Amino acid sequence: MNALVEPIIPSPDGPAASPSSVRTWALQVAGLHCAACASTLEAVLTQVPGVNQARVGYAAALASVQVDEAAVQLSGLQAVAARAGFELDWARGVSAQGLRQREARQMLWRVFVAWFCMMQVMMLAAPTYFDSGAEVPADLAALMHGASWVLTLPVMLFSATPFLRGAWRSIRQRRMGMDVPVAVGIVLTFGISTVALVAPGGWIGSAVYLDSLTMFVAFLLGARWLEMRARHAAAATFEQAPDALPAEVSRLHQGQLERVRLDSIRVGDRLAIGAGDVIPADGRVLSGSTWVDESLLSGESRPVSKGQGQALSAGTVNLGQTFEMAVLACGDQTRHAQLNQLWQRALTERPAWAEEADRWAAPFLWGVLGLATIAAAVWATVDVTRALPVAAAVLVVTCPCALALAAPAAWVASARALAQRGLWCQRLGALERLAQVNRVVLDKTGTLTEPRAVPRVEPADGGAPDWVAQAVGLAQWSRHPLSQALARLPLTQPAGRWREVQEHAGEGLRGLDAAGRWWRLGRSAWVQPQADLGEAPLWFGAEAGGEAHPIDLDEVPRPSAVHALRRMMDLGLAVSLLSGDAAHRVQRLAAQLGLTGAAQGDCTPEIKRTQMQALQAQGAVVLMVGDGFNDAPALAQADVSVAMGQGVASARASADFTLATDDLAALPDLVLQGRRTRRVVRQNLVWAAAYNAVAVPLAMSGSLPPWAAGLGMALSSLWVVGNALRLGRL
Repeated sequence: MNALVEPIIPSPDGPAASPSSVRTWALQVAGLHCAACASTLEAVLTQVPGVNQARVGYAAALASVQVDEAAVQLSGLQAVAARAGFELDWARGVSAQGLRQREARQMLWRVFVAWFCMMQVMMLAAPTYFDSGAEVPADLAALMHGASWVLTLPVMLFSATPFLRGAWRSIRQRRMGMDVPVAVGIVLTFGISTVALVAPGGWIGSAVYLDSLTMFVAFLLGARWLEMRARHAAAATFEQAPDALPAEVSRLHQGQLERVRLDSIRVGDRLAIGAGDVIPADGRVLSGSTWVDESLLSGESRPVSKGQGQALSAGTVNLGQTFEMAVLACGDQTRHAQLNQLWQRALTERPAWAEEADRWAAPFLWGVLGLATIAAAVWATVDVTRALPVAAAVLVVTCPCALALAAPAAWVASARALAQRGLWCQRLGALERLAQVNRVVLDKTGTLTEPRAVPRVEPADGGAPDWVAQAVGLAQWSRHPLSQALARLPLTQPAGRWREVQEHAGEGLRGLDAAGRWWRLGRSAWVQPQADLGEAPLWFGAEAGGEAHPIDLDEVPRPSAVHALRRMMDLGLAVSLLSGDAAHRVQRLAAQLGLTGAAQGDCTPEIKRTQMQALQAQGAVVLMVGDGFNDAPALAQADVSVAMGQGVASARASADFTLATDDLAALPDLVLQGRRTRRVVRQNLVWAAAYNAVAVPLAMSGSLPPWAAGLGMALSSLWVVGNALRLGRL
């Protein structure tokens, strides 16, 4: 079995599904608010007959579900998810975009209503904060409280419903989620305030907490809105990947060419591939020869020659002439599709830090509820009229406004600063993991090197050999990428002149010089068919025999590469290089960049991902930088990942950051900003913890009035946001 194809898991309700009907569906999810929601949806989906496996990634709001298509339909999964409070649809196309748009529009309305009503309620509550008992008459205070209650209704009935539904969902699933204490606090606070308005001075007391309630909901919704935007950005880039195969292909049928849809081709079909076309399926060359760009799939920096009988991979690009190919694998069976499944699986896997957070969440939340219960029980023996108000005060004062904003506010400020540096953040949570990075792994082709290459020839007497000018002149007659690279070589003498130049596709050039001799430029077997000339990509020699000259290609390191690597090493980071290119070229570039002994070539996508896992198993926190489709699985596996801006969509979708400017000097700045972000987040958390350490005892003792709780919560949140804004500049 191919290592990239997921195993078929027998259904507990019947025999194993047919291999031909087992598929892995990528689905967009709406309604996720925390990691616990992802666990809940996974549990719900895996209970559906015909579903073999389900993984839900909270960061990108994506679900990877392995199903037996003979037993399961999307509508069935959608119905099951809807009963649990989630929405599902295909992860690509109009359906996914529509799902995200509906979720974003609804969330924005909830945020708007909560913040608008909060401001009105705070305006009405402000006079009572400073009232000593004589300034605001009782009837006016009752009128303001009644108006506040009316303004709180939209918050309860509309804005706060995600928390209430989430709590009900957790209770039905017998799980302790973050929404449970939040919902209890919301309902209890609203109930106490309502009773206090209807029957002031009764056993429930006369305290009204509507200002604190609306502020609480508004701040939490603001934090969730920020998180939702980050998830949608990640999902949108996923939708663009993998890089598009052609929608239609040219198929040979009974000697005639016909244009057919990509999904209609089958194994054994004969296809005509034109110059510049993306190869749509795995196969082999039937007739003709060409050069193929495999850099985005394998990491090979130079075009690869393909002749009759040689293998072709879907997603690579034909750089030469038109040729015919036979289809050996198509659709989900191509290597291109299997790599797509590999990085998709890594994208939906839950990282270890998320699992650790899940384990701590339940005890913390039970502790919050326990404190409120203890406070109510103690006060019930002292003054029953204050029992529920004190319990509500505990829930209000411990509500995670500052805690909820501590990380997102810092992350957003950092993301804005990084965007000015050309680094676009796709997952805000990656900023926290950045601070823990101690290992940087970089791809070579397109990441450390420029897209262009420079010819390299052996010098003679301190300068270029005489034959170089002749070779450059002949290369100027061709548009082939290797010839164009040679044609750009700077010369100190005029380029050679040629006549009767002939180009043989897939082989090279043939031309007549001024002395009437024929010369050839191209593949070794073309220049001297009887000789074994070596591995150089280009050779130049006389047709009548004699010496043949090798022309190698040197990749050009990015101007900022050496400085960026030195800065990262100065920051205490171990730097290494993994590439799919040939080992000798990788080592040569590593020597130029000072990475000798820390570079490895001939790496397949599977090897790159395995290397990531091995480093992580050794305790390394890895930052991966790449640009190709072959880098996507490793980017998704890494703890933090950066995709180059000119890279393929699959790499960008797998990555946490996209380097839009391709300036590697931004990478050390990224790590430094991650460390600054962690410091600020910790400062915010310490402040929030200190605030709770002071406020909770006051609330439990009954000495914290509602206006002080509301004002303290507001000041705490403002301090957190203000501290986070310091990250707005690098």
